Amino acid sequence: MIWKWLGALLLFPVQMVYLVVKAAVCLVLPPKLRDLSRENVLVTGGGRGIGRHLAREFARRGVRKIILWGRTEKCLKETTEEIRMMGTECHYFICDVGNREEVYRQAKAVREKVGDITILVNNAAVVHGKSLMDSDDDALLKSQHINTLGQFWTTKAFLPRMLELQNGHIVCLNSVLALSAIPGAIDYCTSKASSFAFMESLTLGLLDCPGVNATTVLPFHTSTEMFQGMRIRFPSLFPPLKPETVARRTVEAVQMNQAFLLLPWTMHVLVILKSILPQAALEEIHKFSGSYTCMNTFKGRT
Repeated sequence: MIWKWLGALLLFPVQMVYLVVKAAVCLVLPPKLRDLSRENVLVTGGGRGIGRHLAREFARRGVRKIILWGRTEKCLKETTEEIRMMGTECHYFICDVGNREEVYRQAKAVREKVGDITILVNNAAVVHGKSLMDSDDDALLKSQHINTLGQFWTTKAFLPRMLELQNGHIVCLNSVLALSAIPGAIDYCTSKASSFAFMESLTLGLLDCPGVNATTVLPFHTSTEMFQGMRIRFPSLFPPLKPETVARRTVEAVQMNQAFLLLPWTMHVLVILKSILPQAALEEIHKFSGSYTCMNTFKGRT
C-alpha cells in the first residue's frame, strides 16, 4: 500500500507539468472544434441581449435546433423568426426560470415537442442595481430566484437525460462580478457568486460522467440594455465587451470543452491581484478604476 501511495505522490507533479504544457500548446496551436450539427440547444433569456447573439452564433455554427426561453413573447418571437431566416429550426417557450414549477412544466413540453436538449445555456439574468438599504425585498428575491436558483431548476430538468445519452453540455453565462464585487449591484454580485459556486461544483461532479461537460463564462461589463447607464472611469482602457464577442467566444468554449472562460484575458490579472494583494491595496484599485461609483448612473432596461 505504501508503495502505491508513494508512486501516486511521485506521479502527481509529472501530471501537473504535462497538463500545463498541454494547455500552453493549445493556446498556440489552432484548436479542434466540436461538431454541433447534431445538437439541440436551449438558451434561457434568449429573446434579447447576449441570449439573442448566442442563438445567432449557434445557428451560424450549424446546430440542429435552437429553443429559446424567456418572459417577453415579443422579443422571443422576433429572435425565433430571425433564426429561422438563417435556416435553423427554432422554437420559443415563455418561461420564467425563477419559477420552479414553470421550468419543469416547460421542460416537459420541450421534450415532447422538440426532443432532447443536449446543450443547455443558462443565460437569463436580472439586475436590480441598488445598494442593500435602497433595495426592495421582492426585487432582491427576484434576482436570486432567476440568477441562481433558476440554474438549479433548469439543470435538474435537463441533466438527467444528458447523462442517459452520455451527451450533454451545461453552459453558464456568469460575470466577472462573481469574483470581484462592486457597490450598487449587491443583488447581482451575490447571485453571480452563488451561480459560480454552483457551476464549479457541478463541473467537478461531472468529471466521472462520460460525454457530459460544463462551461462557465465570466465576462467583463458587456454593452447590453441590462447594464444601461453603468459608467467605467477609463473606457478607453477598459472598453465594454460587445455581446456578439461574448457569444462567439462562448460557443467556441463549448466546442473546445473549456471549463472556465474569463473575458477579456486581462481579467486573469484581476483574479491574481485579488489573491495576493492586501485589502487596502484592492480598495485603492477599485477607487482608481472607478468601480466604486460605476453604478451611480445605472438605469438598466427601460
